[in-house]
Amino acid sequence: MANFSKSQVPQFSVEVYQNEFLPEGGREVNAIVTVTSTGGGTTGGIPLADAAPAYGAGQGPGAAVVLMVDCSGSMDYPPTKMRNARDATAAAIDTLREGTRFAVVAGTHVAKDVYPGNGGLAVADARTKAQAKEALRKLSAGGGTAIGTWLRLADRLLNSADVSIRHGILLTDGRNEHESPEDLRAALDSCAGRFTCDARGVGTDWEVKEVTGIAAALLGTADIVADPSGLAADFTVMMENAMGKEVADVALRLWTPVGVEIRFVKQVAPTVADLTARRTEANARAGDYPTGSWGDESRDYHVCVLVPEAGIGQEMLAARVSLILPDASGAGTPQTLSQGLVRAVWTDDMVASTSINPQVAHYTGQAELAQVIQQGLDARKSGDFDGATAKLGRAVQLASASGNQDTAKLLSKVVDVVDAATGTVRLKAKVAEADEMTLETRSTKTVRVKK
Repeated sequence: MANFSKSQVPQFSVEVYQNEFLPEGGREVNAIVTVTSTGGGTTGGIPLADAAPAYGAGQGPGAAVVLMVDCSGSMDYPPTKMRNARDATAAAIDTLREGTRFAVVAGTHVAKDVYPGNGGLAVADARTKAQAKEALRKLSAGGGTAIGTWLRLADRLLNSADVSIRHGILLTDGRNEHESPEDLRAALDSCAGRFTCDARGVGTDWEVKEVTGIAAALLGTADIVADPSGLAADFTVMMENAMGKEVADVALRLWTPVGVEIRFVKQVAPTVADLTARRTEANARAGDYPTGSWGDESRDYHVCVLVPEAGIGQEMLAARVSLILPDASGAGTPQTLSQGLVRAVWTDDMVASTSINPQVAHYTGQAELAQVIQQGLDARKSGDFDGATAKLGRAVQLASASGNQDTAKLLSKVVDVVDAATGTVRLKAKVAEADEMTLETRSTKTVRVKK
């Protein structure tokens, strides 16, 4: 991967929000860590396709994008679906910044490099964009679906170029029926950390957990485009976001002293994503959690640790959170972009030790909201209507209390809300499949805490 000078890396800041006070014998320490990146990826409202590149040729990180388009037989039902997919991919290609490397992959039960078609990547300019859109016009539907093969080809193509930002955009309309779940998992494990990927399901015949699982494994976004006519707008926004990324492979490093146990590390905004199991050891006391690529943006993380018991008046550093940019060669010293401290102080002041930090309380509720939506929908599908009513009622209550209006609107299409404050709801007798799938797909989206 290309290296960066400090002047080329966006500025990162870390803010820690917590109640550091614990009662005597208290052990659990919670903190919300807000990470903000500025100075990379914005164009002052100018469409990114028209903006000047952030770096001159050979000077900056460079970016490569592979667009994976489902061309299985189901894309012909209705026939407008394939046409919409072609148009959306063309719109995304138009949004590519000059100089970006790119390729288009047609995905069925096999993966085919349809542009540039030489096992490598094209460099975006007026000529190559026109050629790519001409190649798109020849795409037709036929065959099965084996998404793992698409991802493996995208990985080979992306890693043929010496760039830092590697990104995939994947569109599917069906279930991954022509390879085993184990094959898809193996492909995701192989690609994780090598490129990020946004995944979209079009229509209502795809499997939500497959699409969201792809995005989660590859640190991208997932969403539903129920009406294929909305694909072009969605693909344009996705590509604009990809073009806004300026630095890749940033890790959240958590250092803890002897005796401290890590309960979990989660991203909690803009979506909930549990990173705990994705830790890689940095040294004897520290581990790294992947955060993917960054432009101008802010994200929140929930860190929870267990500290040893201590007496009144004692205090300790419970954890140190750092943003780390690995050395490109893998041999040098990683660059620390910013850091923050998580503290523990034992007190006999009951007011201080029982107060819950507003940020911690908010995101604990948002994580529970995502969980109970999934549990409620699973219960509904299995015929446990009492369980579904209880879980989705709790979701309505949490969404209302936290001001998550988007999720509240989605819930109202699945349940009739009697009293949002108490979570009293009735399951709707008939629910449109697109509404249920939209709620499930977007269940992890959170609202930022009001500070």
